[in-house]
Amino acid sequence: MTTPLWTPSADRIANSRLTAYQHWLQDRHQLSFADYASLHQWSVENPEPFWESVWQFCGVKAQQSYDRVLDNGDTFPTCGEPSARWFPGARLNFAENLLRRRDDKTALVSLLENGQRRSLSYAELYTQVEKLAHTLREQGVQAGDRVAGFMPNIPETVIAMLATTSIGAIWSSCSPDFGFQGVMDRFAQIQPKVLFAIDGYFYNGKTLDTRDRVAEIANSLESIEQVIVTSVTCDRADLAGIDKALHFSDALSDSPAPLTFAALPFDHPLYIMYSSGTTGTPKCIVHSAGGTLLQHLKEHQLHTDISADDVLFYFTTCGWMMWNWLVSGLASECTLVLFDGSPFTKRGKLLLDAIDQEGITVLGTSAKFIASLEKAGHKPKDTHQLDTLKCILSTGSPLSHESFDYIYRDFKEDVCLSSISGGTDIVSCFVLGNPTLPVYKGQIQCIGLGMAVEIWNDDGKAVEAEKGELVCTRPFPCCPVGFWNDEAGSRFHKAYFAQFNNIWAHGDYGEITPEGGMVIHGRSDAVLNPGGVRIGTAEIYRQVEKIDAVLESIVIGQNWDDDVRVVLFVVLREGIELSDDLVQTIKSTIRQNTTPRHVPAKVLQVADIPRTISGKIVELAVRNVVHGEPVKNTDALANPEALDYFRSLPQLAR
Repeated sequence: MTTPLWTPSADRIANSRLTAYQHWLQDRHQLSFADYASLHQWSVENPEPFWESVWQFCGVKAQQSYDRVLDNGDTFPTCGEPSARWFPGARLNFAENLLRRRDDKTALVSLLENGQRRSLSYAELYTQVEKLAHTLREQGVQAGDRVAGFMPNIPETVIAMLATTSIGAIWSSCSPDFGFQGVMDRFAQIQPKVLFAIDGYFYNGKTLDTRDRVAEIANSLESIEQVIVTSVTCDRADLAGIDKALHFSDALSDSPAPLTFAALPFDHPLYIMYSSGTTGTPKCIVHSAGGTLLQHLKEHQLHTDISADDVLFYFTTCGWMMWNWLVSGLASECTLVLFDGSPFTKRGKLLLDAIDQEGITVLGTSAKFIASLEKAGHKPKDTHQLDTLKCILSTGSPLSHESFDYIYRDFKEDVCLSSISGGTDIVSCFVLGNPTLPVYKGQIQCIGLGMAVEIWNDDGKAVEAEKGELVCTRPFPCCPVGFWNDEAGSRFHKAYFAQFNNIWAHGDYGEITPEGGMVIHGRSDAVLNPGGVRIGTAEIYRQVEKIDAVLESIVIGQNWDDDVRVVLFVVLREGIELSDDLVQTIKSTIRQNTTPRHVPAKVLQVADIPRTISGKIVELAVRNVVHGEPVKNTDALANPEALDYFRSLPQLAR
């Protein structure tokens, strides 16, 4: 029997929002469940009463109620006509749900790398949204128009999104570390009417001016009628070089009309988000207002135990879906801590300091950040109080077994460590945390309520305790509306439903554990296949991370002698060279803890590893370079120059 690393106390279980929800189900509907597994089973087998209960328990604000919960609930979009339609008849507004509170409670705390701190109350946030929405309406912005943000993670970005969505316009954002072509690959497809932009930003000790890039973007997008610029690096930036530019402070009207929230259908478009774009032009994924709101309320309150008493932080940029997930915390009336800059400022100490200084209760970060803290020798439990911290969330890549151990050994013993996994495709999670369940090493705690997730083999059969494709067998409210400019739905269908008919295939390779949790072994398209045996890349990374000399790694399958051989590339600590002894240590560590098939045929040293702008390593791009194939969109990479290290390694030819 597997021993848990952490088990919630009886008091913690009793006082959780998930337990309150179960009491509510019992009182209202005479439903009781012996355990989470039975609750989850009910939620997927009875989607209409389940999603209606989430709507009611979490207090969704609607200007007009729904006629029923679900029409055509057996069919995903593009998989047949008609397809699932949630809460027909309802009229609601996303921004209104996030601005339900309008008092002096702190809504936003903004931290910058250079030490700047600001805060806004819910009342102040509402007032600024009201003023900006008035200006946007005067600019002619209407429901369905697109408004784009080339912005960092600061309050003005939240204000701009809320003002946009209060009108029913569609928000889309990129972070300012995107290059010109990366921005154009995204925004040129959606033709925004207004562009919110930044004069510059702080990162890794540097002040970076973005005004030339803003001017180039604005001049290249014929649809842009107004550019609204926030000054971060100075009091009031010179905007002379940017056509149609207006300072954000000047866009806050002195005498606005009262804020009105457009009453819109549940499936009205809210966000346009983008695939990573590393295999071609990014796909423009359209998410609905109602589906995003309902899913985030469920994940925040029932799975992350967030209430008005919480302080929620997630390290993210505005080019990653976790920003959208974070901002929805306003609908649960908590305080959000926004941070913009390098997470490794002061060797990571700045974010650790923020836990104590801001009273953070839910800390969201990446698996890479946690591993880097351990590599740097940080022991936060010895250097920080961490009294308020109750939950640590990790995503971006699978969290290694060693990182689980590190959190409970060196970070905090009494904390719910929730590895979560989903993605931009659903602007949320398929598998995630649970405040009432134990935490097991290497496992994501549970499958999300209402998500009919299974692991399927290549024959389309559900399997347990075996590796396979992560699928979702029934429609769910946060399924995208579709792709922008994909009227026939062919690209949307190809992305998720081509593998199995009317079944969402997410592209993750994983397994369901005997404890009811999940292990993600990597992306399906990056799975290694030596000798016809499928190996998830995360299985190798888990072992390599144990070796102190290795800072990070990336592994691919190289076509070789009518088969595939495993090739591992490593970035080593400064001053360390890849010796034969170190290669042997790496190989023996992998062999001892996995199988001989996992052992790389080649271990090679590189100076850097290519990543997307949101920080994910790109195995497919490296694989293409190694095979002499083109990488279709290097503008999607934060460090495209890193690919050069893989172009001229003579060891790959022998």
